[in-house]
Amino acid sequence: MKILLIKTSSIGDILHSFPALTDAKQVIPNIKFDWVIEENFSQIPFWHKAVNRIITTGIRRWRKNWFSKQTKIERTLFIQKLQSENYNAIIDAQGLFKSAFFITRLARGCKHGYNYYSIRERFASFFYDQKYFISKQQHAIERIRQLFAKSIGYQYQPTKAQYDINHIFFQSVTKNIYPYIIFLHSTTRTNKHWPEFRWKELISKIIKIKIKIKLPWVTNSEQQRALRLANNFNFIEVLPKLTLTEIGKEIINAKAIVSVDTGLSHLASALNKPNITLYGPTKPDLIGRYGEKQYFIKSTNNKMINIKSDDVYQQLIKYI
Repeated sequence: MKILLIKTSSIGDILHSFPALTDAKQVIPNIKFDWVIEENFSQIPFWHKAVNRIITTGIRRWRKNWFSKQTKIERTLFIQKLQSENYNAIIDAQGLFKSAFFITRLARGCKHGYNYYSIRERFASFFYDQKYFISKQQHAIERIRQLFAKSIGYQYQPTKAQYDINHIFFQSVTKNIYPYIIFLHSTTRTNKHWPEFRWKELISKIIKIKIKIKLPWVTNSEQQRALRLANNFNFIEVLPKLTLTEIGKEIINAKAIVSVDTGLSHLASALNKPNITLYGPTKPDLIGRYGEKQYFIKSTNNKMINIKSDDVYQQLIKYI
């Protein structure tokens, strides 16, 4: 059986799909998934054994020059790849108009998705052949697991969610290394940032533990924030620019993670690493970290500045 999965972005949303892949693989061992994904995240799907082929899309980049000659060529090639297979089922787990209109409707096979009352962008449901009501009042991972079960035709079992990606990273586990923690300090929305002075307060408390801190980054602005946080502290390492897989290998060896609401924090939870996540304007109950050893600290009045460094530190030392 061959299934096309449409889940184009972002890191957290992509990782939320992995337990559903695991469910399907356990029920139908010979099932194979092709996955349509934004080009910037193309390394992630192959972490799961059920993924057969990746079809990359550049919609985020194309929309800046939608009618340029190069964009038209790339869009044509994308559609050719998309239509090169006739699938047993096409599952649009993204639930957005752009995924339904520009991808799902063009693929070959029966199209499945959330119904009008269950989907993020209601108009997207009109492009599906089979539509399902799946309650929004549950975590995104469970919604996707139920969507897969209904679309492919097996009984959903509310068992513990299994990401099934440890085989990628456990080979990188290193013994007898100097213990360290990781700060996932960056996110795309500024109102989800924990103020730098709060990070420095936490760093000052960690000095007495004698444990190293590592700071990953992706963009130039994130690198500059990491350098500011590390300034005058010789036990903090600003990592070089790494791929997502390489960051995962750093996470698997860490004693614990402290993070804001960012995609990489979902990777930490998928790997069952102790993970203290700080929430301001976003809510952890429906899209928060989902796994073992996950601890949330929610700010008062939805403002990150109201999360106290001492509260984070008291939770952190339980894992070190």
